[in-house]
Amino acid sequence: MLIRKERITIIRTRKPKETDLNGELLWFCDSLGLFGTRDKDKSCFRLFVTLLKSLKKGEDLSSDEIAEKVHLSRGTVIHHMHKLMGSGLVDMHGNRYSLKHDSLSEIIDEMERDITRTMEKLKKSADEIDKKLEL
Repeated sequence: MLIRKERITIIRTRKPKETDLNGELLWFCDSLGLFGTRDKDKSCFRLFVTLLKSLKKGEDLSSDEIAEKVHLSRGTVIHHMHKLMGSGLVDMHGNRYSLKHDSLSEIIDEMERDITRTMEKLKKSADEIDKKLEL
């Protein structure tokens, strides 16, 4: 049996009052926990933006194509793609990557559904455990 694991991270930060599109995207991605402390040059953010641009063009990209566009090694691209796939944002079709949904709003809607389903399962399990513990 294959168990699909996705990690959804939400970081509550204040949205900058005035910012450009790049700043808004940076805040959006940061709020989804896409950046680790080791990602000093915002590689993951650059990959995400590249995937957004390819979505607009209706094309999937290989790791080599992404690496060329963002001037990173293929290994770094694959590392970040695994993180983005693990967070449920990116799909892989053959050897090509794309965002899982057609818009940022759809991505958030799907995450909200996933969180709700997970919380319902946790609540049910908590009730069962409470009964066993006679709480």
